[in-house]
This record gives sequence, structure tokens and C-alpha cells, in this order.
Amino acid sequence: MSQSDCKYGINPQTDHSYSLHSLPMAENYGKRSTGTLFDFRHTNFPENQDVKCVPLLFLTNLQRISKVKVVSFLLGLTLTFLIMASYILMWDKKGLLFTSSPYQLRPVVSTAAAKVSTKNNLIDMKLLVKIISSKQEYTPRKVPDEKDVVETDSRMFSVIPRRFLPGIKSPCWYEEFSSELGTDPYRRNLFTLRSKTFKTVCDHLRTSFHRHLHHRNGKHFRLRCLPYFYIIGQPKCGTTDLFHRLLLHPEVQFNTMKEPHWWTRKRFGYIRFKDGFQESFPVEDYLDLFDLAAHNIQEGISGNSSGDHRAGQLITGEASASTMWDNQAWSYLHSYREETEPPFLAQDFIHTVQPGAKIIIMLRDPVERLYSDYLYFKMANKSAEDFHQKVIESVQLFQSCLFEKSLRSCVYNTSLSNVMPVRLNLGMYIVFLLDWLTVIHREQILVLRLEDYAANLKVTIKKVFDFLSVGPLSEQVEAAVSKRPMSNTRRTADRNLGPMLPATRDLLSKFHQPFNHKLAGVLNNKAYLWSDT
Repeated sequence: MSQSDCKYGINPQTDHSYSLHSLPMAENYGKRSTGTLFDFRHTNFPENQDVKCVPLLFLTNLQRISKVKVVSFLLGLTLTFLIMASYILMWDKKGLLFTSSPYQLRPVVSTAAAKVSTKNNLIDMKLLVKIISSKQEYTPRKVPDEKDVVETDSRMFSVIPRRFLPGIKSPCWYEEFSSELGTDPYRRNLFTLRSKTFKTVCDHLRTSFHRHLHHRNGKHFRLRCLPYFYIIGQPKCGTTDLFHRLLLHPEVQFNTMKEPHWWTRKRFGYIRFKDGFQESFPVEDYLDLFDLAAHNIQEGISGNSSGDHRAGQLITGEASASTMWDNQAWSYLHSYREETEPPFLAQDFIHTVQPGAKIIIMLRDPVERLYSDYLYFKMANKSAEDFHQKVIESVQLFQSCLFEKSLRSCVYNTSLSNVMPVRLNLGMYIVFLLDWLTVIHREQILVLRLEDYAANLKVTIKKVFDFLSVGPLSEQVEAAVSKRPMSNTRRTADRNLGPMLPATRDLLSKFHQPFNHKLAGVLNNKAYLWSDT
């Protein structure tokens, strides 16, 4: 050993552990044993060699290392540097990670994010709330000209007249029945293929169909009706329960299908958008849904209703919870167009054919609505932690959209909706309500809270009956309406999952706060702040 070997004062015999494994930087590799190029624990020194230092030990080991390992190490180091650099360049100043195409890739969220508080979930809620509040001040949408609305579906507007029969509460008219009297009027109805209940109704209607025809000048006419009222939303807000309680009223009982989803999906040929185009449901098939009420109204007109003078007061209705918000069909049918917002909305068509339609909207705390929506529509691997992660991803995606587009564009953006793991936009009630108010008069819209409906069912139901101008209930019917079991309640397995995480509730409450604030202002009711929940 040369004299230079002694200048560091290290004895390899007593310092066998001296290696990069013992340095702090090795902790970055976890507890797993990780080999390095500079591992001195297995250097081959005679045990009886009397030395105090090994200044050339580093060089000696380097010579033992093959050139291939050196090159591999350098390449690995370079690759690691490039990956870290790319993440740093992509990292938003506020902590959010965005890609250049936020609607194609979801933000990366670790599973640990579900256990952290909102302060650590990489979302600057103060900034996001500020952005939402500023973007809520936008010019109301331009309502399309009636001529343009009619031109988009000339077939529908050729079937439905512009005026309805006087003396009948529901919007009804006579349509000439030009087929042979022995013809089955429901043989081609597409709703019968997807609803056993409606098929059974059609089997019943078929037996007495010709008896309910109106005869004039040697021609046969059938009574056709549109819904008198529409319960348009929102999902998981009690629309199913309300609809079935309304059916207990004698003047509302002759309605057959709760959610045909015709105005938003089936008339365009879509049942589930993920399944692509299926087959367009013609307007005649939709009108068939209200034939049971039409037959009973016709009996009253013909004087065959056993003295029931209220037949003309029977009303029709449906409760498709997609009508308020779902206008995705336009993005599929007109994908070549550059509009970032749908050029026509469902309410444009409803208003054009039926300006006096009654609209009922049921809402609930959007935070609870989203969790209920998640539990109902997700079939497997549900948990409060999974919900939390999906909420974070959805909020991040929505914020990235707001950086580029208007609030309405993001709310109606089909591509964004398709990649968000939870339906966050359905709780932005004020955006949809304001769009309905552009064509429907305020007095024609009744807005209810599920919380009030559940807390005082009798009072809320009376408010609905008054809005629909139906007659008073007998004590027997009133008792039946009040005692009917709740519909579509949360499944036992979902109840066992418990509530959402406090961190999730806090995040969603802050996110929806600016939307709720404007909603409460428009409705002049602080209850829609949902501050008590």
C-alpha cells in the first residue's frame, strides 16, 4: 500500500459498510435492497492487511466495472432527468397538472389523494370559485328563430298542429286515421319493444281502439295529446317518487311511462349515447304514450264516460329527468359544426309546439345529488375513497375547460362530460334554469327542493297539485298519496358504504357555492344556498 492510501484515514477492515447504501440519498429508493455501481461492501481486501485508508478504492472499483454498466447508468440518469423536467414544465403554478388536451386524458390523481384534506388535493378552490363567479356573468343565449327550429324537424311539426282543441285541458287535437279499421295502430311502436309495461297497455288499447275513433264526414279521427306537464329534472332528486304519487290523483292517473327520454335522445335515434345511433323514434310513437289518457278524454267528449263530466280535465304528463340538461345529441348529429354550445335546446322544440307547457323541476343539494348519482349508476368497486378521487379528477377537468372556454360551453361540452368520471355538471342548476327561462315564462315553471319534499310531503304535493290546477283530493286518495312508500330509494349495499368523506363534501360545497348563490338570487329563496346542509 502506498503512502497516498493513508491520507483519508479509513480502514476497510473495520468500515465494511461504507457505501452509497448508507448515504441519505439511498432512502429515495425505498426499503427494497438496491444495488449501485459504487457498492464497497464486497471489495476483496485481505482481512489482515494493516491499512488505515484506501484512497484508490474508488478508482480500483471503477476499473472493475464494465463499460456497458457505465453507459447503462448514464442513460438511466439522463432518462430520469428528462422525465422530471417534463413534469416540471407541465406543472401549473397552482399545483394542477394539465395536458394539452384535457378532454382526452384524465388528470393523474394518486390513490392517496382520497385520504387527504381539500388543502392538499392539488386544487386551488379559491381560484376556481373566483373563475366560476366571473364567468357566470355572461350574455343570455340567443334564442333561435322559430323558423329555424321548425326546419330542423319538419316531420314533427307537420304532425303536431299549432292549435289545440278548446275545452280540453290537455293539449289535444284530432288526427285523421286513414288506415284500414282492422289495422293494428301500435304494431310498429318502438317503445313497445323496450317496455313490457307499455306493451301491455297497448294490448289493452288495441282491443277498444276503433271504439274511441271520432267520426266526421265519413272519415275517422283519433284523439292525439301531448303532455300537459313535464317533470324535467334533475336525476336523483325525487322525480320518480313525485311522478308516481301524482298518478294517484284521478285526473292524472292515465299516464303510462315515466321517462321516455324522447325530446333529448330517442327522437334523434339514441338510447344510450355510448351505444351509438340506434333508430329514430318517430313522433307518432311518442304520442302513443298518451293514448290511454286520450281514450278517456274521448269517452268524455262522446258522452260515454258514465256521467264523468271531468274527462275533459284529465291531464297528461311525463318525467324524463334528462329533459332539463341533456342536449348531447346535437354534438353527435352535427359533429362537423364548430359551435361550442348546442345551437338548439330541448326547450326550443317543446316551447314551439306547446308554448303553455307546465314545467316542474326538482332539485336537491348538488353535493348530495352527485354522491347519490355515483352510487346509483356505478355498479362495482364503489367506495367513499373512490368517489373522492373521481370528484377531484372531474373538478380538475372542469377547471381546465374554464381556462379555455365559456361557462356554458363547459357545462354543455359533450367531450368533457364523456371523460369526467362523475356527472359534476348536472349540479350546475342555474345554467340550465336560465336557459329554460329564455323561452318558458317564469310562472309556468315550478321549482321544488327534495329536502322540502321529504320533510313535508303533504304540503309539497299540494303545491304541485295547485300548480297543475287539478281538483281537490278525497280523504281516501290524500291518505294514499301520503302513505305511499318512497320510490327509488338508496339500495342497502349503497347505504352500507356510508356517507362521502368530509374532505369530499368540503370540496364540492366550495365548488357549487357560486352556482347556488346565483340560483338562490334568481329564485329569490335562500334555501337554494343549501347552507344548512
